[in-house]
Amino acid sequence: MSESVRVVWDDALTAYDFGPGHPLAPIRVELTMALARELGVLDRTEVVGCVPATDDELALVHKRDYIEAVKRVSADGRPDLAAGLGTPDNPSFAGVHEASALIAGASLAAARTVWEGTAEHAVNIAGGLHHAMANVASGFCVYNDPAVAIAWLLAQGASKVAYVDVDVHHGDGVQALFYDDPRVLTISLHESPRTLFPGTGWPEETGAEGTAVNVALPAGCGDEGWLRAFHAVVPPLLREFAPEILVTQHGCDSHALDPLAHLMLSVDGQRAAYAALHRLAHETAGGRWIVTGGGGYELVQVVPRAWTHLIAEVSGHPVDPSTRTGAAWQALVRERTRETPPLTMTDGRTPAFKDLSGGYDPGDAVDRAIMATRQAVFPYHGLDPMP
Repeated sequence: MSESVRVVWDDALTAYDFGPGHPLAPIRVELTMALARELGVLDRTEVVGCVPATDDELALVHKRDYIEAVKRVSADGRPDLAAGLGTPDNPSFAGVHEASALIAGASLAAARTVWEGTAEHAVNIAGGLHHAMANVASGFCVYNDPAVAIAWLLAQGASKVAYVDVDVHHGDGVQALFYDDPRVLTISLHESPRTLFPGTGWPEETGAEGTAVNVALPAGCGDEGWLRAFHAVVPPLLREFAPEILVTQHGCDSHALDPLAHLMLSVDGQRAAYAALHRLAHETAGGRWIVTGGGGYELVQVVPRAWTHLIAEVSGHPVDPSTRTGAAWQALVRERTRETPPLTMTDGRTPAFKDLSGGYDPGDAVDRAIMATRQAVFPYHGLDPMP
């Protein structure tokens, strides 16, 4: 696959910082970009800057009184609990509006690039803040940049946009903002609400005409179970929906080392998901693909490697898993974190999965999750829920 790719980046994106000890530490994106540079991944892309989203752009999905509340907090750092700022998940800090608006602006820049045809694919690795609601911050997220980008695309005239979220947490904010809009297909694969925040994302949450899709996976499903579920649900729905543009959110907190969740994937399994979504972008959306980051709280061992693989896959030049991470990057990790860096780009796994077409096992928790989703939404799309 040959394509033109833009990576939207500004060092100021690391200003989205809830302070020492908060899981969403900006060093994760700093180390990602450093690793991508070290391995030559960025050399195969065009790196471009961005500007903050305007109030009018944010208001495509957020209430104006909420935007004003965020601005007031931003001025002096004083909490506003009604706006969700000043909680353990979303501490208030001076400059929060500017930092959040810049992330939204980066996703808008990616959307504009793809919509206008300047590049086929575009990435905002600092984005993916999918929990923010119309009038409240939630789950480490102040402004919902993927939703702002999708709403902007609709305002430009896009008739169908598909959003696929592979973060371990349910993409509840994006789902809520487009729940009754049949122009937007939202698909979220996440750990079951029984065991993980935000407690939503059941298969029965189907939205308008079955355009909200939720695959609630059991803890511990691993690469094989996750990939089986992905391929049983995502490709048939994207093929049937036939979006003009595909937007994807790539939280890598599904990894076995992530401290906040329990799905137990490897970097190699995540890399397989990125490749599958790349193929689907070309097959179902004419190659028009907007990519964001998302969650990910193992800041050294997981996020930089996963998202460097992601950028490389988007560029059309995947990194060989056996590639060493590089001496300069390893030194940077030690200097910035005092941690031992990973030496290679692999966890040593070769993920394989059995396709659901080979048979459904009602005794298997993953298969039960798959079938719950297929039975809830496939009939809306004229698809047979049975394998």
